[in-house]
Amino acid sequence: MNKNVVGWFEIPVTDMDRAIIFYQTVFDITLSRHLLGPLDMAWFPAAENGAGTSGSLVHNERAYKPSMDGVLIYFTAFSGDLSIELGKVENAGGKILLPKTKISDEVGYMALFSDSEGNRIALHSAK
Repeated sequence: MNKNVVGWFEIPVTDMDRAIIFYQTVFDITLSRHLLGPLDMAWFPAAENGAGTSGSLVHNERAYKPSMDGVLIYFTAFSGDLSIELGKVENAGGKILLPKTKISDEVGYMALFSDSEGNRIALHSAK
């Protein structure tokens, strides 16, 4: 049985309002904001069928710091062509770090960008 070993991810932010606008704009989604004790979180929508993994933007100055180093999260470009989402990055306050790049015929394409908070994030699509 194949299992998704990733259960949840958290992306550190310094300005939650700005980060929510950035991710909602780039991915054409709605995040839901939750205050959980010392954490200010904005949850990405989860798949209705339970497939895949969801996660959150999270703000807590003592425990979370945006970074260009460390773990790299790949977001699926649900448009089918990551050029569409990548084309929204700079107008939303991010920066393209690596344009659309072919990995292989079998795997598809990837790109890297920095989000509005200074995190390095990746995109993936088959086309």
